[in-house]
Amino acid sequence: EVQLVESGGGLVQAGGSLRLSCVVSGFSVDDYAIGWFRQAPGKEREGVSCFSRGDVDTYYADSVKGRFTMSSDNAKNTVYLQMNNLKPEDTAVYYCAADRRTFYCSSESWYDYWGQGTQVTVSS
Repeated sequence: EVQLVESGGGLVQAGGSLRLSCVVSGFSVDDYAIGWFRQAPGKEREGVSCFSRGDVDTYYADSVKGRFTMSSDNAKNTVYLQMNNLKPEDTAVYYCAADRRTFYCSSESWYDYWGQGTQVTVSS
C-alpha cells in the first residue's frame, strides 16, 4: 500500500525555519517524482518544489527559491523540505505527493498519491 505521511509543520515567526518530512511507504523515493505542494486559505493549491524520478532534476517555485531546499534520505525513504526565512505568505497546508507516471516534475494533475498535509503558520 502506498502511503505518504507528512510531519514537521507548526507555528513559527517570520524569519524562522521549519523542516517538513514526508515518510514514504509502498515504493522507493527514487522510483517516482516527488513533489511538495501547498494550499493557503481561499487559494488554489500550488507546486512548491519537486524531485524528478531519480533526483535528476529539481524544481522550485520562484516564490521559494533561495529559501526552501528539498532533499531526500533514501535509507529512510523520506523526503524533506527545509524552509528558511519563512514569510507570512508561506502560511498554508503543505502536502507531499508522488507521480508514478512521468519522469520529470510535472503538473499537479499527474500526481497519483498524496499525503494528508501538515499545517504551516507563519506569524508576522
